Amino acid sequence: MESSSSDTKAVSFQKKVWITGGILALIIVVLLLFKALFSLLLLVFAGVIITVYFYGVAGLFQKYFHWSPKLSIVLSVILNIVLLVAFFWFIGARIQHQVSDLTNTLPTTIQKAKAQINQNPIGNKLLKQYNTSGDSQKTLGVVKSLFSSSFGILSDIYIVILLALFFTASPSLYKKGIIKLLPANAKSKGTEIINKISSVLKKWLKGQIFGIFFIAILTAIGLLIIGMPLILTLSLIAGLLNFIPNFGPLIALIPAVLIGLSQGTTTALIIAGMYTFIQIIQSAVTQPLVQKKMINIPPALIIISQVAMGALAGFWGVLLATPFIAILIILVQELYLDKQHTNKS
Repeated sequence: MESSSSDTKAVSFQKKVWITGGILALIIVVLLLFKALFSLLLLVFAGVIITVYFYGVAGLFQKYFHWSPKLSIVLSVILNIVLLVAFFWFIGARIQHQVSDLTNTLPTTIQKAKAQINQNPIGNKLLKQYNTSGDSQKTLGVVKSLFSSSFGILSDIYIVILLALFFTASPSLYKKGIIKLLPANAKSKGTEIINKISSVLKKWLKGQIFGIFFIAILTAIGLLIIGMPLILTLSLIAGLLNFIPNFGPLIALIPAVLIGLSQGTTTALIIAGMYTFIQIIQSAVTQPLVQKKMINIPPALIIISQVAMGALAGFWGVLLATPFIAILIILVQELYLDKQHTNKS
């Protein structure tokens, strides 16, 4: 009897082990699928943002020229594609040349910067500590993970543009498809939330586009006054990276300061001060504009979402963290907080 009882317990224990192992394996598979699908979701989200931009430009055509909606959206897509092609046609060669120069000079510039820092006793100790502790490799790994993408940047951009064109061609088809998935009593609320999300994204895009041009123009003027080389490339980098809150301006500052170090420590400090001053002006001018147009998101929440989404989805996670968290706030507000307020009242 004791033998059969112990055998039963052993079989029962083995079953529990297999069940536990199966559950853990299922959780791992679900998490891996979530990560892969989350990256795809962000590409779809990027396509939606571009679609919102196309319709925003079309709205301007309808407002000022009183053209029909279909004609306005067609002209919006064609105009933006023509402007993009014209930009790369006329300025692309110059940018390519400047980017090539920047790529070629940066390694030498970094070495010169290290040599200058080594001349200072405190800087020498910090560099030695940084190199021996392995922090340099950790930093490189974090940067690579944050700015990697699911299929490769060029492939991702192709997918995003393709999705944007499909969404732009028939947005109501996809909107109605989402609404049909909702229960009957939630369809009107779903339509309201989708319209609110679209409105917030459109207003956020206006602020971001204004900020990009604002930063790029001010940076170009400042670099021209200082007498820096590669003005076009550095100003474009500063403007485009302003799209990424918190981390973007810091990343844009690095190549400018490194090139400034090649001309002297004073020049590098002037550039760092100029970039900081421009960011202060931008915070005073464009940031209130964006905050008026959007939900007020706490800065710490933006940083946390950028780091988390960057670790989860790479480049697109960092790039789209702010609008993504804004949409989550809208969903929580509409689906949870408002209901709580209604129930209390």
